[in-house]
Amino acid sequence: MSKRIYWLLPDVASARRTMNDMLLARIDERHMHFVGREDLNLSGLHMANVLQTSDVVRAAQLGALIGAVLGSVAGLAVAWYLPLAGEPPRWGLVVVLAMVGLVFGAWASSLIGVSIPSQRLRRFERAIRQGQILLMLDVPPGRVEAIESRLQALHPEARLEGVEPNIPAFP
Repeated sequence: MSKRIYWLLPDVASARRTMNDMLLARIDERHMHFVGREDLNLSGLHMANVLQTSDVVRAAQLGALIGAVLGSVAGLAVAWYLPLAGEPPRWGLVVVLAMVGLVFGAWASSLIGVSIPSQRLRRFERAIRQGQILLMLDVPPGRVEAIESRLQALHPEARLEGVEPNIPAFP
């Protein structure tokens, strides 16, 4: 598990300097995620992808849960009412339909979730609209204080916006 540190940077130049400083601090580029307005030239920065900027993962998890429950209910109904006279219920259908529901639910809801902005980033929307750059750093728990101290010392123009305690490996 990692911890995610949120920093707001005033402009693109500051974001580029911060990225270089984090590379010198041995933070791998894939652990840095920058978010800014679409009209800003953020070339050279490691941009956050759809997994970090949308609710696709949460939507897929919720859809999988709902799909599995509905698939199980459908499987119970089919297994109970479908067998011909004298045959025992086919309980394997419950498992099959639950799995189909799980996959379909995850797929369908992830299509919706990809277009919904991340709830974690809602508090930064106004700052991003104003032209600031959000930096999300994923670091091991033991390095959080050292990275925060380094950023505060080297970038007084940046603003620490908090630490998220547990970031799973995906995303």
